[in-house]
Amino acid sequence: MPEDSRNAIEFRDVVLTFGPQVILDGVSFVVRPGETKILMGGSGTGKSTTLKLVLGLLKPDSGQILVDGEDVTHYKESQMMKVRQKIGMVFQDGALFDSLSVYQNVGYRLAEQGADEEEIEETVQRTLRFVNLEQAISKMPSELSGGMRRRVGIARALVGSPKIILYDEPTAGLDPPTARTICELAMKLRDLEGVSSIFVTHRIQDATSLAREHATIDDNGELAIVKNTRPEQNASTQFIVLRSGKIIFEGDGEALWSSTDPFIQKFLE
Repeated sequence: MPEDSRNAIEFRDVVLTFGPQVILDGVSFVVRPGETKILMGGSGTGKSTTLKLVLGLLKPDSGQILVDGEDVTHYKESQMMKVRQKIGMVFQDGALFDSLSVYQNVGYRLAEQGADEEEIEETVQRTLRFVNLEQAISKMPSELSGGMRRRVGIARALVGSPKIILYDEPTAGLDPPTARTICELAMKLRDLEGVSSIFVTHRIQDATSLAREHATIDDNGELAIVKNTRPEQNASTQFIVLRSGKIIFEGDGEALWSSTDPFIQKFLE
């Protein structure tokens, strides 16, 4: 199969239970190359669990999970290590190592892989430049604001140039302008770098921005975030709404906001 035609992530009739509790009940969906799937639903509906299944930290009771066209459902930990190199993970709180500097946090994966210092330095500087944090390279996590910690977390996720990024509530607890910055970084990765992602959030304003805007380079060579004007721009971001372990909605933003489903209407309020 040609590399660019493989789905980034695919769930096929995935079932997961914890004891008597059904977390996912026959869930199927696809994340296409360069697409963002926004995963929404109430607490305990399996959103973060879905990310753990992609990473192989949990195994489904039945069904299949594919990453970059590869069936990883029954992979052992040693096999998943290779798969995870294709994936960047952005945690809710940044999940930085408090005893390491920003430079050491961002370069951690490369250092673990035995990369030389010159490669680590070049990569760390490039990824911090992408998230507009070059000036923080020598700071410790305790010196950073919440938004800066999240951006360092994104920089760390970008090491190795993964084509898949998983965001677990990356804007939770942030003020609106800072949350907006995180969403613009996600747009930049989606629209300019072709990154595929699952974006777990409960913030409707984040979902609205991701669905109705896109990143581009303007005539002056500067990054610009602009409103979508073409159908394919809307199509690059799709929504999944989970309820009681099942997908009750899948589609684009306009279809979501025009849904007459009482649960979805209440959720969007």
